[in-house]
Amino acid sequence: MNAMYKIAVMGGIDTVIGFKALGLDTYPVSDAAEARQIFNKITGPDGNYAVIYLEENLSKSLSAEIARYTEKVTPAIILIPGRDGSQGLGLTALHEAVRRAIGSDIL
Repeated sequence: MNAMYKIAVMGGIDTVIGFKALGLDTYPVSDAAEARQIFNKITGPDGNYAVIYLEENLSKSLSAEIARYTEKVTPAIILIPGRDGSQGLGLTALHEAVRRAIGSDIL
């Protein structure tokens, strides 16, 4: 029996609240320590997430945790802009993923 994969969104309350209306699992966090704890929980064996949308401003403090999943199929860690707008980290991560996948940056 195949388990159904889920989608999670983690970030500040202002960022994640709208995603709850779409039926996604939301994880509002207030600081890096809380983000690390929740990230490790939802990427653990009971998490079952195919995609985790992560607010960009958390990516620096979770870089070691995110790095564990760069070569894995799931979960895909997708950086999204927060309430204050994009820091450009999501686009940088996308460029790096494309470069690794095909050998050059075509974006």
